[in-house]
Amino acid sequence: MDRKAVAVLAVLVIMLSALLEGTDAQCPGVVSRKKWGARRPRARSPMRPKQAQRVFIHHTTGPGCHNLATCSRLMRSHQNYHMNNNRWPDIGYSFLIGGDGRVYEGRGFGVEGAHTIGYNKNAIAISFIGDFSKKKPNAKMLKAAQNLIACGVKKGLIKKGYRLHGHRDANCTSCPGNALYAIIKKWPRYGGKAPKFICRGR
Repeated sequence: MDRKAVAVLAVLVIMLSALLEGTDAQCPGVVSRKKWGARRPRARSPMRPKQAQRVFIHHTTGPGCHNLATCSRLMRSHQNYHMNNNRWPDIGYSFLIGGDGRVYEGRGFGVEGAHTIGYNKNAIAISFIGDFSKKKPNAKMLKAAQNLIACGVKKGLIKKGYRLHGHRDANCTSCPGNALYAIIKKWPRYGGKAPKFICRGR
């Protein structure tokens, strides 16, 4: 194999590795997969179109977290559950929000998720770590989610005319919890019930 062919092969290997591992998040202040200790995904499929048309808000239920170490541990726990129990290729969400006000990179922008039936191919999901059925997320969490959406729009990763929904607006679930849902209904671009409403497993 000549030097040119070797060089081309090396570039392809690097590109494939970046696709599988994910890249550093495009928005400032996001905790990368590498930093929280993510496993390598078994597969990654690009969203089509790559620009997200909708944003879905979720909550993880279970415990919350309030510092980098604890939130990173919960990120690894959620990823392990999604990959080992649900047999998904990676953590289901695009991004998660910790009680420390940090955004944690899940699958990231432009990657098909496993979060909202009927919308995994053209929407991102932002999941708040914790149970927000009765308790409201703190102000840092809410601001982090809004800043992430604004960054995504600015960078062309989320459509300017995107619609925002709670998970319950598309599927039979109480997610993202009554307390959080009451808040996001007042956010700009809230779109109410999604066009397709589906009641079944992912």
